[in-house]
Order: sequence, then C-alpha cells, then structure tokens
Amino acid sequence: MKSDNRSLTIYIDGACIGNPGKAGVGIVIYNEEGTKIKEISKSIGMATNNIAEYTALLFALQEGLLLGYREKITVYTDSELLYKQIKGEYKIKNDTLRNLLYLAQHLITGYKTFQIEHIKRESNKIADKLASQSVD
Repeated sequence: MKSDNRSLTIYIDGACIGNPGKAGVGIVIYNEEGTKIKEISKSIGMATNNIAEYTALLFALQEGLLLGYREKITVYTDSELLYKQIKGEYKIKNDTLRNLLYLAQHLITGYKTFQIEHIKRESNKIADKLASQSVD
C-alpha cells in the first residue's frame, strides 16, 4: 500500500561481533496508525559498529521511500554517535562515516519532514533483537 501523505516511525539498530567484525542491522517500521508494517534483519558482512548503525539508517530511509512514504519519517536510534552526527553536534573524522552521512542526507531529501530521536537501548528492543539475529 503506497501513500505519499503518510508518516512512518522507524526504529533502527546496528550490531557487530568484534569491532570490526561480523555486522548486521535491525529495522522496525510502523505506519502512522502504529501498525508494524515491516521488519528487516540483515547481515552486512564485516564492518564496525558505527558503520552498522549508519547502514541501518540508510536501509530505513531507502525502505520508507520504496514503500512510497514521502511526508514524514521519524527515526529512533539508540546510537548517540549517529544521532549527534546526523544533528551536526559531533564532527565526523572518519571518511567512511562521512560518506555514509552524505548518502543519508541525500536520502533524507526524499521526505518533506525528517526527524531523528535518540532513545535508550531498552526502548529499542525489537530493532536490537533483529540486529543481533542478523549476526548470529
């Protein structure tokens, strides 16, 4: 079901066994009524934890666009680093993370409104579980 005028709420998490190590992402997508419409648990190969967090964000942004949502997207992450880098509060010294940020910023332009929120890990249990499953 596609709709250009609806909003999405997405919880994201990245996981890594070792740093760098085997990595994966977990994503949970809810429509504006609060109905879960998709879960993603995907291995991304070898990466650092921070790259896994950014990759989860990229998957979430892409998935929202593929589902046809353009109005508003709110992303919840338990990664303080990702949150503060997206908000421009932390500088990015790593070239790979900087490139992932540029890609995220490009995808964000596909939405009328983008919001990112930092939450505690306990509030991100489903995405955390999906990310952990992807590296098991």
